[in-house]
Amino acid sequence: MHWMPDRFTARLRRHCIKPAASGLVLLLLLLAGCTAQIAAPPVPMTPVVPTAGPVPPVSHFVEPTPAPTPTPTPIVLQGPLTVALAPGLPEELSVPLLNALNQVDQVEAANGPQPVRVLDEADNASTLIEAVDARLAEHVLAERVFAVVVPFATVTDDVSLEELQLRWQGMDERPILADSATTQLLTAVLGPGAGVTVDQSDLLAQLEETPDALGILPFDRLTPRYKVLRVDGVNVLSNQFVAQEYPLIAAISVRGPGAPLLVDLLQPVVEPVTNRDAERITTLIMTGVTAISRGTGAAIERNYLTYPAAIISDTLAAADITHVSNEVPFLEDCVVQNYENNLTLCSHTSYMAILEAIGTDIVGLSGNHVNDFGRDGARESLQFYRDNDMPIYGSGMNAEEACAPLMWEDHGNTFAFFAVLAFGPETAWATEDEPGACHYYDHKEEVLDHVRQLADEVDIVAVEFQHQETYEPYPIPIQIEEFREMREAGADIVTGVQSHVPQALEPYGSQDPGGPGIIAYGLGNLFFDQMWSWATRTELIVRHTIYDGRVVSTEVLTAVLEDFAQPRWAEPEEREEILTRVFNAAPPRPQEALADEQ
Repeated sequence: MHWMPDRFTARLRRHCIKPAASGLVLLLLLLAGCTAQIAAPPVPMTPVVPTAGPVPPVSHFVEPTPAPTPTPTPIVLQGPLTVALAPGLPEELSVPLLNALNQVDQVEAANGPQPVRVLDEADNASTLIEAVDARLAEHVLAERVFAVVVPFATVTDDVSLEELQLRWQGMDERPILADSATTQLLTAVLGPGAGVTVDQSDLLAQLEETPDALGILPFDRLTPRYKVLRVDGVNVLSNQFVAQEYPLIAAISVRGPGAPLLVDLLQPVVEPVTNRDAERITTLIMTGVTAISRGTGAAIERNYLTYPAAIISDTLAAADITHVSNEVPFLEDCVVQNYENNLTLCSHTSYMAILEAIGTDIVGLSGNHVNDFGRDGARESLQFYRDNDMPIYGSGMNAEEACAPLMWEDHGNTFAFFAVLAFGPETAWATEDEPGACHYYDHKEEVLDHVRQLADEVDIVAVEFQHQETYEPYPIPIQIEEFREMREAGADIVTGVQSHVPQALEPYGSQDPGGPGIIAYGLGNLFFDQMWSWATRTELIVRHTIYDGRVVSTEVLTAVLEDFAQPRWAEPEEREEILTRVFNAAPPRPQEALADEQ
């Protein structure tokens, strides 16, 4: 068991360049021959032309010229430094600040030591500690970032700042709910509040009982039981978040002639300095069935090599960890056999360029087609992944390798990824000395024990199941039982990668921070040719946000397959239908689970 190298280094070894846009990907491929060339017109039943060999990566990074360090302006105080706390600071901040101030006898100004006087009346103080809109703050002690939330199974995706302000100030009858500390801090941003004050522990229940209500939570108090809404299109969960573009950030600021002298003294008192530290955020994208063969392969030959990735690549590649569940082996002599009911599937090795185009970091190999070309085909495919520095799990040269976790680290968050096959045929299962997928029922107790152990050793345990295939959004009883059992064993994220149609999702576990996790029973297809029904054409791509070692939110992205190969993002009315379908398919929750979540 070992930690994988950091994500950037691993990708740099695999990619000549990480794509920023699908059009740019194609242009670079054409100019540089980095990963692939445009496929020639297809010749039936002939191998896909192998790609050009790898070329050394070219660095376009230019070392920036360091900006000169500004010279601090000397602080001269004319007499004692008088300081007060503005009214309205929440007790969790005001009490430690006052305690710290009362222990400060003097500050070292440019004109020598000056005494410090703590005043009760803010109007009489020369220096004030107050909550302000973070975009206007100058001398910041701390910042608190807030998110607008609704219950997880909500179709709405965003809200305008104007609506928030109207609700907040009581000019819109639809309620907005927040706890007292949040209300006090956001008064500096949104104005005097007329919303309903609730305890954080009661917020979810209140939101569920009031369908038109919105809630506001501190970022670090989010759980997967909530859906986070964008505000004026800005997503607070994004790893490309720009604070200056987001309105719901309050700063604890010091204003007045002695402000710079107090910041260094008081900042340790208000730890953490921020409740949304970008260095502790990981975005993890999980995807459904990939089998780049049959009709998908034929579409590639009609168009170009990275055709399947063209529309969705920007979003998938932007994640810190991008996952693919690949069902079929990569073989150098694979041919496109696009005929009805062909169930012996493979991908040509050149199709690795498609995984690279979406920024794939890890590949789960629990599919029941991994041995479609025999044990030798499986060995060739496994070696191909290794030769291309693509981390894999769920399959291996033997059962021990197949059932072992893939260990990972990103932004200070640690992960263990498992993938298991709970379906046939038996020929897909790894044995003691033959390659294949990790058969769940042969190794169930071993896997569950490993999950329990790693739940105490790493931040996030993610398990994906290749379970029984169905074509309904409703998970079957044995699937519900076993996915929940895995969640209860300590898996934070449980994902079904067997379903060719989107299935239910459910946050499962206590709503307290550190307790809840998420189950996605089936994500549908990613890259596969099933165009024969609307259900098989629709796709879920889930984006988990991990903050400071726990899952704080899960976003459900929706896509639609076109031309047997190419997913596109769902239109608004399509997205509403897909989300409504999967939310309505959520299984009933057992009474003991409901009690635990209260």
